[in-house]
Amino acid sequence: MKNSKNNKSVWGVTWAEIDLDALAANVAAVKRHIDESVEIYAVVKANAYGHGAVQASRTALEAGATRLAVHRAIEGIELRKAGLEAQILLMGYTPPIDAEMVARWRLTPSVTTMDFAQAISSQACILGVNIPVHVKVDSGMSRYGLIPNDVVGFVRALGDMPGINVEGIFTHFSTADSADQTFVRQQLRVFNDVLVTLRSVGIEVPLVHAANSAAIMKLPESHFNAVRPGIILYGLDPSNEWPPVFEIRPVLTLKSIVIRVQDIPAGTAVGYGRTFIAKNLMRVALIPVGYGDGYHRILSNKGMVLVRGNYAHLLGRVSMDQIVVDVTDIQDVQQDDEVVLIGRQGQAQIRAEMLADLAGTINYEVTTSLLPRVTRIYKHGIEIVGITSLQDQ
Repeated sequence: MKNSKNNKSVWGVTWAEIDLDALAANVAAVKRHIDESVEIYAVVKANAYGHGAVQASRTALEAGATRLAVHRAIEGIELRKAGLEAQILLMGYTPPIDAEMVARWRLTPSVTTMDFAQAISSQACILGVNIPVHVKVDSGMSRYGLIPNDVVGFVRALGDMPGINVEGIFTHFSTADSADQTFVRQQLRVFNDVLVTLRSVGIEVPLVHAANSAAIMKLPESHFNAVRPGIILYGLDPSNEWPPVFEIRPVLTLKSIVIRVQDIPAGTAVGYGRTFIAKNLMRVALIPVGYGDGYHRILSNKGMVLVRGNYAHLLGRVSMDQIVVDVTDIQDVQQDDEVVLIGRQGQAQIRAEMLADLAGTINYEVTTSLLPRVTRIYKHGIEIVGITSLQDQ
């Protein structure tokens, strides 16, 4: 496929196409898998795992998600500025100095420290509102959250603070994606014990959530009355130890173009450090993508792309802005030919999971690494409904 000059003037030579219909289908798949009474927090942190937070949030809400979840206040403010009115949960730590910002933008913070709780209470009183908060429980991951023995006293203290409404309580699993479910079930027992203890002293928290993407698929008893799908919304596998329980469709396709085709004789080196030297006459193509776009340097000499529906392997190092691929056995490769780095072209496909395996990482990192200069093209079918590029910022 050729890339038209008009397209290049709009979104450059390397871009990501975001299939919003696939994202909506993945939300619908989650809804079918959970009880109809269970709410969905669409997790759109880290720019919706690289897919574009604003468009992903709108699509997820239209498809049936009821709430949104991010990690930091700045992410929630971006969504508010874009006009999104759904609840936005901040799953990570927020410093007390940011309490005013949280209150002003109507964000829902997670609270685990008394100084931040007091700051939120003060802002609520100033504005004359009640601010919903969620309490995070560390059930065994040893990261952010209250240790179980501290939860009851902390929730009681929050209940005595003016302007604070303890709306939710949640935890996060460290091994829900593992084939061995022993530890995730232990975490679930710890969390359930906290809930039982709260109820025994007359505290019933309305929203309880624990299930990430893997737990949504594999651990139905962790669904409670809200779940937090993240990676599966984007059609990426939640585990490399077991296949998805229900069908999910990849949302992102990363594309570029051929900008030069040349023959190189035997003995010619390619790229920095001369890490590849041609043994025979070869035809190679230059692609304008590199680690400056988020395409990992560790893929040097082992990654691949799709050109004219065929796999073309990387030669030499990935540089900041360019890679070289072998097109010796691919007929009629020309300048401006479309190149697919993640996604499908014809009958061939490169999944994010394939690149993650080659890079020794996980699919999460493959898509979240994509940097702002990679233009995002949002599509419903073949219709372009939005573009996010550096020239718009």
